[in-house]
Amino acid sequence: MITYQIDSVQFFPKSQICEVRGWAAGSEKQDIELKVIDESGKDIDQTFRRTIRRDISFETNLFPGFVLSFSYGKNRKYSLVFSTHMECVKTPIEPAKKSFHPMKLLRTVNPDTLKRAVTYCRLNGLKATLQKLSQGYTEPSAYHEWFLSQRISEKELQEQKKAVFPYSPRISIIVPTYNTPELYLKAMLDSVLEQTYSNWELCIADASSSETTRNVLHHYMKKDSRIRINWLNENYGIAGNTNKAFELATGDYCGLLDHDDFLEADALFEVVKKLNESACDCLYTDEDKFDSAKEMFVDPNLKPDFAIDSLRSHNYITHFFVAKTDLLKEVGYEHSEFDGAQDYDLILRCSEKADCIGHISRPLYHWRMSSGSTAENPAQKMYCYEAGRKALQEHFKRLNIDAEVEIMPKPYWGLYHVTYSTHDQPLVSIVIPNYENRKVLERCIDSLLHKNSYKNIEIIIVENNSSSDEIFEYYRTLTQMHDNVRVLDYGKHEFNYSAINNYGVAHCNGEYVLLLNNDTEIINPDSIAEMLGICMRADVGATGAKLLYSDNTVQHAGVLIGIEGTAAHPFLRKQKDDCGFMMRAVLNYNYSAVTGACLMTKKSLFNEVGGLDENLKVAFNDIDYCLKLRKRNKLVVYNAFSLWYHYESVSRGYEDSIEKIRRFNNETAKFQKTWKQELSRDPYYNDNFKDDRYLFRV
Repeated sequence: MITYQIDSVQFFPKSQICEVRGWAAGSEKQDIELKVIDESGKDIDQTFRRTIRRDISFETNLFPGFVLSFSYGKNRKYSLVFSTHMECVKTPIEPAKKSFHPMKLLRTVNPDTLKRAVTYCRLNGLKATLQKLSQGYTEPSAYHEWFLSQRISEKELQEQKKAVFPYSPRISIIVPTYNTPELYLKAMLDSVLEQTYSNWELCIADASSSETTRNVLHHYMKKDSRIRINWLNENYGIAGNTNKAFELATGDYCGLLDHDDFLEADALFEVVKKLNESACDCLYTDEDKFDSAKEMFVDPNLKPDFAIDSLRSHNYITHFFVAKTDLLKEVGYEHSEFDGAQDYDLILRCSEKADCIGHISRPLYHWRMSSGSTAENPAQKMYCYEAGRKALQEHFKRLNIDAEVEIMPKPYWGLYHVTYSTHDQPLVSIVIPNYENRKVLERCIDSLLHKNSYKNIEIIIVENNSSSDEIFEYYRTLTQMHDNVRVLDYGKHEFNYSAINNYGVAHCNGEYVLLLNNDTEIINPDSIAEMLGICMRADVGATGAKLLYSDNTVQHAGVLIGIEGTAAHPFLRKQKDDCGFMMRAVLNYNYSAVTGACLMTKKSLFNEVGGLDENLKVAFNDIDYCLKLRKRNKLVVYNAFSLWYHYESVSRGYEDSIEKIRRFNNETAKFQKTWKQELSRDPYYNDNFKDDRYLFRV
């Protein structure tokens, strides 16, 4: 009863290592053993690591995937053997034949795709365009097709209508209407009437001058008694009109719906299902946009679980937002001085008071793109972004947080750069492990001493196993010229990244510690100040930076956990200014982890959690450290404005020794054993992303 699949086979001639990727599963929770044999049946020395497979479901096994490596000989044949105590299956190891389908490529070439390609080339250059094409092109219809494929079926809708929840709160849907086009108004109203959960009321405040709009509303109000309308004699503005709709609400919770948008039929069912699972003060769903001209669902906003730094960078929550009516009363509903960003202001005020903010990982709200809408033409409502900036600044004022908010420049409308004060200018201890490489280290140190704008630093170089006169002469020169530079001799011990950094931190005088690789260089002079401002917050455990390769492509912009069973860097090799999914590459964002190549933390927290795990000598010690902080409810924040070069080899690949791969696999197993539950789901990555080969794709 063994089921398996080989996804890829790669032979690396330089190291003569073969890598096999795939998955295997047995019935009744049986452990599956893997081994490699040659044509004579002889066992071949191999090593493998387990991986998670989000694209397939095995209730009995969290790690059904594998990456297996072995040393191969030329002109020899090998097979992979899967076995349990009951059976054995053998399959040949050979690379898959590549095929080219020109018609499939031609089907993606049309006026729309050509226009998009030309626009991208004009903004990003030919090199970036060619790189994007090499990474594969996703047809505009791909999301639309995916959405329709996962949409709830008619049979399921009927079953939901019969469902009875232990807790069945009334949901008041709040809608301000104003001269809404008849087609869109009816679509919105019908989407509420079609809800499979029935304990709702639709509270509308109508300030329309259009008889058509009022006639439609009258007709629907007669059709269903759950529709309640406050007929307004004047237009109070978007916030004022919304508050007039709130006056009608008698529900336990209220949800905000725009007059020309629409809901999925199971939206309220999923909301109440979530409320029965956890007592949320407010919650939100995923959403997308609906292109009215093409009648297609596009531009999905598949969100992370609640992330305060992400919310402070832009209103990633938007729709469908539902909150306790009592909470809305407490915060004072919507405020007219933030018209244009009134919902953002309301969400920020609710976040300050809520004990639990839930998230439903399903696109249940459709934001209509029509001529003149903000969804289609953001430039039409620039005042909205200034209102958002003011709302965010007031948010910090209420929380007594010393921070400045600025609107990011064109074309990043609606995005904000928050700079936190580094009041009292605390000492930052920078710990840099080093072995030989004077030129590499010197470049790093020079940038810290001369480019860096934050001056209250001490630099601690932890020397490990160097022997050249050149490097020790450099150490002497440095320490003689700079009182804030020290060199510690770690001794002639084997390389252990965790132990070396722990040794360095133990000798730090600073309240804050920056773990830094020697092959880094500051680009933005304010990089350390940017990280420190965030790290000084009581709710933050660690801050990471944006790291670039020497060719100005992304090396690090946060870390996602659970990818292939361990962790992965999103937006890897994207261009420096590539926004990434939901603008995550260019904004401050919450992640489960950041890389230890440039990681700032509080020394007190470092000591509290026991520093870096010295059993993880090379791999995953930084991710393990961040997860220990997360276990203590401390946030990990990626700072996109702290910009550095990280001159790590771009083409490192897997062409290495089998001994190093085995060490990596052993550390992988230790890491997976410690964090098995956490690796099953990253709260800052959306559940709809199943294919780990292509991050942020459905």
